Amino acid sequence: MTPDAQPSPAQPTRAAQPDAIAQRYIRLAHALDAHSPGYIDGYGGPAELADRSLRPLSEMRTEVQRLIADVQVADVRGAELPAPRRGFLLAQLGAMDVLCRILGGEQLPYAEEVRGLYGTEPLRTERSSLDAARAELDAALPGHGDLSEREEAVRRRVTVPPAELLRVTAPILAELRRRTDQRFGLPGGEDFSTELVTGQPWSGYNWPLGNLRSRIDINTDLPICLTGLPDLMAHEGYPGHHTEHATKEARLVREFGWFEHSVQLINAPECLVSEGVAVNALSAVMTPAEVGEWLRGELATLAHIDPEAVEAALRLARAHEGLSGVSGQAALMLHEGGAPEREVLDFLRHYNASSEARARKRLAFISQPTFRAYIFNYSAGGKLIREALERGAVTFGQLLREPLTPAELAPAELAPNDLSA
Repeated sequence: MTPDAQPSPAQPTRAAQPDAIAQRYIRLAHALDAHSPGYIDGYGGPAELADRSLRPLSEMRTEVQRLIADVQVADVRGAELPAPRRGFLLAQLGAMDVLCRILGGEQLPYAEEVRGLYGTEPLRTERSSLDAARAELDAALPGHGDLSEREEAVRRRVTVPPAELLRVTAPILAELRRRTDQRFGLPGGEDFSTELVTGQPWSGYNWPLGNLRSRIDINTDLPICLTGLPDLMAHEGYPGHHTEHATKEARLVREFGWFEHSVQLINAPECLVSEGVAVNALSAVMTPAEVGEWLRGELATLAHIDPEAVEAALRLARAHEGLSGVSGQAALMLHEGGAPEREVLDFLRHYNASSEARARKRLAFISQPTFRAYIFNYSAGGKLIREALERGAVTFGQLLREPLTPAELAPAELAPNDLSA
């Protein structure tokens, strides 16, 4: 275990039950979930606080604002509220206030919605940059003609049949878990299950279940490539979402008594940090060279796939890195520019060189009310975390165990609302 796995020295006294601040926060979260089902991503706190009775939004917004004022001056058990706890609560409650406005019918400009819910600016990508990246993709794909057909041909050679997915992912997760435990430490008793699902707008999802457990769902609506499985399993499992949720539950809830971390919210700044952690999860435990060697060797053998096909798919993945802003730009076209769905679909197909089915799956994600602004948590969150790690502002272990906010992770010279620079 490296020094990054060690807990911080100052540890508050554990509380057996949520204090008044946490109770009010948890009740507000469940009341908002009654208006916006799916707002709560996971809950592992006391059942008696999970009251989803429908309350007037005006009443809830007043309570949010009162709690903000109380958190700003709060003492708990005769001691001042710790700064990390205060900062996290204020960021989350600010987003709750914005959500109350949206659910109440207020029409916010799309960029303001993204900023208000997640504490970031939507990343914008120039068409000229996308055109250059698409040209690189064209050069990386074998053959000539339609890019989407050539890309699908590469994908087909490394597709893992749904019936084989759990068999192939099991050793991937085992190795990622070993490395995560060695580098950062894992709380005793953490565990999760993995299931195959269909009919969802996402490719994979981690559902926090509480008690250090979660469930990872893998969506098989579209063919899944072997070359994407290490990143998917790191993102959802080790050292990504499952690891972060379990570590924070063990430390912040069980040790510190900060029960607000027993509930995970979808439309809140914690998601920008969490997705940023997950986007960078694989690189926290493996180098690109190690991942490539693993895929061409042990994993290709396990999946009965030609290593040369794996290498071609890895070249394709590298070429796609310059097109990471396509989905966000499509969301801006749809929600800010008012472009018709057909135009957005054509944009996605053109720049992602994707089939109609893949483009429609991405459009479904950015159209869904819960996720319409969420899409920027991947690009902006990934950039925020990567740059914070590169400049030494934070370690990956701190990201797993501390309640950091987007504003705290941004460069000092940037204002909290200017994270896209």
